[in-house]
Amino acid sequence: MASTQRLEGKIAVVTAAGQGIGRAVAERLAAEGAEVHASDLNPSLLTTLACAHIDTMDGTCAKAVDAYFAKFSRIDILIHAVGYVHQGTIEECEPEDWRRSMEITLDSAYLVLRAAVPKMTTFGGSITTIGSVVSSIKGMPRRAAYGAAKGGVIALTKSVAADYVTKRIRANCVCPGTVASPSLEVRIDELARSTGSREVAYNSFVSRQPLGRLGTPQEIAGLCAFLASEDGSFITGQAINVDGGITI
Repeated sequence: MASTQRLEGKIAVVTAAGQGIGRAVAERLAAEGAEVHASDLNPSLLTTLACAHIDTMDGTCAKAVDAYFAKFSRIDILIHAVGYVHQGTIEECEPEDWRRSMEITLDSAYLVLRAAVPKMTTFGGSITTIGSVVSSIKGMPRRAAYGAAKGGVIALTKSVAADYVTKRIRANCVCPGTVASPSLEVRIDELARSTGSREVAYNSFVSRQPLGRLGTPQEIAGLCAFLASEDGSFITGQAINVDGGITI
């Protein structure tokens, strides 16, 4: 955990902060001195989060998103971490699966960034979305809808960076490889039911990381904190891979 206070005085908003990457980011920004406003669809996941401000928010609902962001007069840092992993080829992706993938992953990014940007145009700010190298950067089996949705998040983030660079709003997309998280645990369990072995299922995820291990939410959080700080103040419009070597 960082010991610096390089984000002191900054107002930060983190979505999907109940677990995994979102939670690690919220804790890291708070540790670096930011006033963190953390939200999640599931309020029970937020009760033990070490942040002063926690709220329930459905990132797929325009009214809920607009109501949540209406309370802010200023936002310095936005981290958007809402996402959903659908597993399947395009033939295995039914229209309702496709719509759900886009709604949770891409639509939520549109709604949240659209609501947050006006809160940054006066003083500037840093936006970081959580993308993925899986299928959006590098093709991976059975991730058709997920890759398309995350690819859309990258494109949206780059567009926001281009549109608001003169307003001193920076926007970047952090693209993790395979990260140890509750979401991954669910996918490992699903794969284990077909392989008959949880160890085999787990190792199949580890084996695609050239570094030979999974990433941690804290490693992703460290990059998000860097991008939000003055140390990252000359970086915008980038999709940054944090992937254990997948895209080498």
